[in-house]
Amino acid sequence: MSTVIDPPPAAPPVEKQFEEVETVTIRFAGDSGDGMQLTGTQFTNTSAVLGNDISTLPDFPAEIRAPAGSLPGVSGFQLNFSSQDIRTPGDQPNVLVAMNPAALKVNLFDLEEGGTIIVNTDEFNKENLKKAAYAANPLEDETLKGYRVHHLPITTLNLRALQQAEVKLTRKEMDRCKNFFALGVLYWLYDRPMEPTLEWIESKFKKLPEVARANVVALRTGYNFADTTEVFTTHYSVKKAAIAPGKYRKITGNEATAIGFVAASQLSGRPLFYGSYPITPASDILHELARHKNFGVKTFQAEDEIAAVCAAIGAAFTGHIGLTGTSGPGVALKQEAIGLAVMTELPLVIINVQRGGPSTGLPTKTEQADLFQAVWGRNGECPAVVVAPSTPADCFHMAVESVRLAFRHMTPVFYLSDGYLANGAEPWAIPALEDLPKIEVKFADDPTGFLPYARDERLSRPYAIPGTPGLEHRVGGIEKEHLTGNVNYDPENHEFMVRLRQEKVDRVADDIPDLEVFGESSGKVLVLGWGSTYGSITSAVERLQRAGRSVSSAHLRYLNPFPKNLGAVLRSFERVIIPEMNLGQLATMIRAKYLVDAVTFSKVKGRPFQIREIVEKVEEYL
Repeated sequence: MSTVIDPPPAAPPVEKQFEEVETVTIRFAGDSGDGMQLTGTQFTNTSAVLGNDISTLPDFPAEIRAPAGSLPGVSGFQLNFSSQDIRTPGDQPNVLVAMNPAALKVNLFDLEEGGTIIVNTDEFNKENLKKAAYAANPLEDETLKGYRVHHLPITTLNLRALQQAEVKLTRKEMDRCKNFFALGVLYWLYDRPMEPTLEWIESKFKKLPEVARANVVALRTGYNFADTTEVFTTHYSVKKAAIAPGKYRKITGNEATAIGFVAASQLSGRPLFYGSYPITPASDILHELARHKNFGVKTFQAEDEIAAVCAAIGAAFTGHIGLTGTSGPGVALKQEAIGLAVMTELPLVIINVQRGGPSTGLPTKTEQADLFQAVWGRNGECPAVVVAPSTPADCFHMAVESVRLAFRHMTPVFYLSDGYLANGAEPWAIPALEDLPKIEVKFADDPTGFLPYARDERLSRPYAIPGTPGLEHRVGGIEKEHLTGNVNYDPENHEFMVRLRQEKVDRVADDIPDLEVFGESSGKVLVLGWGSTYGSITSAVERLQRAGRSVSSAHLRYLNPFPKNLGAVLRSFERVIIPEMNLGQLATMIRAKYLVDAVTFSKVKGRPFQIREIVEKVEEYL
């Protein structure tokens, strides 16, 4: 007699939990061909549509095409999205998406303790482990102990889904879609809708319908995989941030820079000419400006840096907004011509999107080491105005401001951005036209008693457009005679003109706002910064203030000349700490001008300051 044994009942499906969180920081990392920048950008755009506050930090490899799977070829994209006001891309990722062993190795040390790792196990083969200098598979030893690790065969799952959907692409083309599979997983994990990305795919690949279909399948499959399997038991929600009412868009620093100069052209009524030679990380400004021919923008990709700046000087001479853009190595090549613009007193604007140096240095990494170059980097006594935006969105406003100052004071103006601002993104409140400053450009037109180097109350000389009858005058790099502009070698005249040009730049201080202090106007510690350190400094000081510490901060957007009240602000605090991504250039200027024993806090790693680094430094002095 046989006994029939019923099979055990099926285990009930795991009930998914839903958890609300305030802030999340994700880093996507993989080979430079894995589409990590695209993946991060799509996640960012979707989060912006949902109303989260966002801040991003793309991290590009320096190699044009490093060997696949190698450590130098790792590409990363970090995104911080929140229901609260945030100012940085986050100190440490909460989640790391690692598409191969090299991506894991390069980024693991940044991940928070106990953080989440989503890893593409298909790429952890013997060859890739060797390229990443792993002696053993980190997924099988104690390397990832203490982290929450999700092992996903992303390459296999993506390929299987596309084959089942009978997508007519090659195996290699199918593999390129695996970033969208990973994106779908993250969309489910953080309760993001797929619709914005699906619309983008259809628009981007409308001429390649099979590619569009493959990416749609990959995205949906990744989302459904996370939803239906038991790999993930919790997904998370980040509420909409409480942001001031207005019309917003996501914007990078380079986009804001380009749009700011287009706006300045409209505000001034003067056509914009941009002369540039492609260089990382400034090239996107050229790309963006080239899109705006409908606003009368003229872009010129020159054969070299010298040609680019000389063409811009010629444009300024003829009444255009003469604009040139580059990074530090390009500024070095432009400096003699910039001196010509100083001597002829023309409103040239020079964009420097700073990067790690010297020489080629770290072409895709950020640094703030060109301040001395902008203020003092030319031969002779050659003063120019220097301004620096503080956030990606602020790049717009400081672009407009640099044009205003150049025209109003008839002087070259340096605009110092950097790689962190250029590639980073945040929400930008699109300003109303009436809220933007008016830019008046006055051209000389009366030949009666005309003197090309006469001065107004700002010491600005007349703006005489070539070809205007009766206003012909001499230009060139040799010293000018006061008033007439004729060639003059007299020592007394030379000293007079040198001092006059310096005084003209100094008087710009009357035309810029006072420095504002975040926190109490006096106290124990003032943290002073400039440029892209704004977010980290302000967030650190805010954290210290909540802990009851006597700490304030101030941020310089005008670096030559300084705001008129800077000396009084500095003397109101017992200690001044200056974090900057160089070896102390602003601190040197502050000590020299104000005799303040400022503390230098330097970082030159090609990475921005973390909030906790500044908090720890300030704590040393409290």
